[in-house]
Amino acid sequence: MCRNIRPLFNFEPPVTEDEVRAASLQFVRKISGFAKPSKLNEAAFLAAVDGVAEVSAKLLRSLETNAPPRDREEEAAKAKARAAERYGPAKLSPQRANTHVH
Repeated sequence: MCRNIRPLFNFEPPVTEDEVRAASLQFVRKISGFAKPSKLNEAAFLAAVDGVAEVSAKLLRSLETNAPPRDREEEAAKAKARAAERYGPAKLSPQRANTHVH
């Protein structure tokens, strides 16, 4: 699964249309292999994004759970901690290190 596509179900506050569209765009980019389609493929690409967004929103509205809603900030902190564990602490590039104020 593409790492840029995040779970959208059962969050407080609920998912927005923009978040569903962003995930749909990432999905279509992944399966098409296009980050940005050519003019020739643009209409089909955008139609696919719209279709995936519509189906995704319908899915999210129809899902049910007894679990309490997840907190967005808490989930983001957990993801950051997992990334730090996986990749190590963030390091400044040599260019950024030279501009860092002490």
